[in-house]
Amino acid sequence: MARVRKAVIPAAGLGTRFLPATKAVPKEMLPLVDKPTIQYIVEEAVASGIEQILIIVGRGKDALQNHFDTSVELEAHLEARGQHGRLKEVQDITNLAEVFYVRQHEAKGLGHAIACAESFVGDEPFAVLLGDDVVHNPEYPCLKQLMDVYEAYGGSVLGVQAVPRSDVSKYGIVDGVRAGERLYKVTGLVEKPAVEDAPTNLAILGRYIISPAIFPILARTKPGVGGEIQLTDALKALMEDEPMYALDFVGRRYDVGDKFGFLQATVELALERPDLGGRFRAYLENLISTEEDQACAL
Repeated sequence: MARVRKAVIPAAGLGTRFLPATKAVPKEMLPLVDKPTIQYIVEEAVASGIEQILIIVGRGKDALQNHFDTSVELEAHLEARGQHGRLKEVQDITNLAEVFYVRQHEAKGLGHAIACAESFVGDEPFAVLLGDDVVHNPEYPCLKQLMDVYEAYGGSVLGVQAVPRSDVSKYGIVDGVRAGERLYKVTGLVEKPAVEDAPTNLAILGRYIISPAIFPILARTKPGVGGEIQLTDALKALMEDEPMYALDFVGRRYDVGDKFGFLQATVELALERPDLGGRFRAYLENLISTEEDQACAL
């Protein structure tokens, strides 16, 4: 069984949920504390053992490529000022992984974006990490959890977690039978169902290990929900030919494509930082205390 060495990160979206900030800045470059969201995704892939990464970009996404490229002027500036710690931090970003790029010329959906990766992937199983989903588990990265399931069982593996029943219409939803601890063998998939039509509340949350057999299926997949080529529809067809599993992964997942989720991630990740956490926690506690005092005074 082939090892999972390659990952695909779709990052061609327009980021309309974050306008006006994303009018000129790619949403993947919006920082969580001091690190762009795309870097969290790449770091998870690398920590999981991924060797090569393809980022699917669209127009106006040059900042993504620049971020992972060498910045000669910046490095020279830091070197000249003896700021060796910051210099190493900048160079480490460039050396994180072997990163490639391909442009998705038309916004035809996630399925179409994944199809753009066929030449890069070839005949190997591959990982997909969606940039809107940051999963915090430094001890056991989410993608590594999926890769371990793949190595044990084979087949494609979907990362899932339970979501509120009222939110199922936002996600691809999995139906399945238990196959192990936190593991299901998938028996059904539906993209963004109405609440009354959802078989479960297990939502696919931006992490996949996918068989290369998906590519001929994507080539014949018709537009689905929203008039887009849906990856979930192609996975449903793949499931008829190959076993597929869903892992209820362990980790704190943030939807950083949503403003509230972005704020949650910013606050919680800042609190974990040894250089910021103590002061930031004291600030928040003081802020809450002040607001409570003001409310009592009214």
